[in-house]
Amino acid sequence: MGLDAHLTTSTRHIPLAPCSRPWIADLHNTHDRPPSVHRGCLTAIRGSGKIASYCDGQLVTEICFESEPTLNDFQYAAPANVDQACKLLADHGDRAQILAGGTDILVQLREGQRTADLVVDVKKIPELMDFSFDRDAGLQLGAGVPCYRFYENAELVTAYPALGDAVRIVGGWQIQSRASVGGNLCNSSPAADTIPPLIAHQATCYIAGPEGRRTVSVEHFCTAPGQNVLEAGELLVSLTLPPSPRGSGSAYLRFIPRNEMDIAVAGAASWVQLDDSGERIERARIALAAVAPTPCFAAEASEWLAGKSADDATYAEAGEIAKGVASPIDDMRGTTEYRINLVGVLTKRTLSTAVQRARDTLE
Repeated sequence: MGLDAHLTTSTRHIPLAPCSRPWIADLHNTHDRPPSVHRGCLTAIRGSGKIASYCDGQLVTEICFESEPTLNDFQYAAPANVDQACKLLADHGDRAQILAGGTDILVQLREGQRTADLVVDVKKIPELMDFSFDRDAGLQLGAGVPCYRFYENAELVTAYPALGDAVRIVGGWQIQSRASVGGNLCNSSPAADTIPPLIAHQATCYIAGPEGRRTVSVEHFCTAPGQNVLEAGELLVSLTLPPSPRGSGSAYLRFIPRNEMDIAVAGAASWVQLDDSGERIERARIALAAVAPTPCFAAEASEWLAGKSADDATYAEAGEIAKGVASPIDDMRGTTEYRINLVGVLTKRTLSTAVQRARDTLE
């Protein structure tokens, strides 16, 4: 029974003078009567759901609470192939949830944000747990491949550096050993770190369902906070990223209140294709996170960059144009004005890094 259980209003307070020798102790052998304490403070977890605080042997506070289940019972299935998974999902409808890494869904189930009669573990499906890469054909990334397998592969990080930037900051290394790029996409958070790089790299989703398979571009996959285009019985199987040509580069940055493991206040990914001189941008794609109901493609800014000089003035102007797609909210992490300003800053910085990485491939 954890101390995060729901508290009732049954609380009694007895004011006393400050104690000369305060300390806190947890009692594993609980009793209904006050412990023997001559001087000092003690907090005891008493039988039948009570927390009692004593000071110099006298009861100061008694809180009665009731423990409630934090995770409802559900059935578990681990299908061996995509067809089995789709059948399970179709049979149970919206009462089934997919578990890829579990770093989001288990928390959501425990907190009551989602419900499930059946949890379908897809990590035993080979098609979802593998990837293939060819410089000429591009990358096919299984939806369940954990983040660490991407950033430990030097070829992938070189070919898709913005995605490499993102997978390194999805939680801590423990999370990265379970969480996947596909799972991050299906969770469909507006602040998801891996989605802007996928949009910038023009990634495509391969989806399987009862009616067969279909493809959807990543930029059109998310439809609202926590919602996407997946229909009942459907499953994201893999992501395909086109090859990265010589003279191209990308980068992702986010701003967070703390140094690590936090949700982005704003994020930006930029991809560029330079001409042979490395001084002019031929094509570009910019994508943003945490500044709209879904991660979004900054189409106007991306198109404006075509033919422009690769310099700081260009990056700054593109950042100003990218602000036009931002429609953020005010919350505990930042104001609307602050987030819009960050769009300009992060776009400028990611363009600068992307261009430098692109120039490195021309040497």
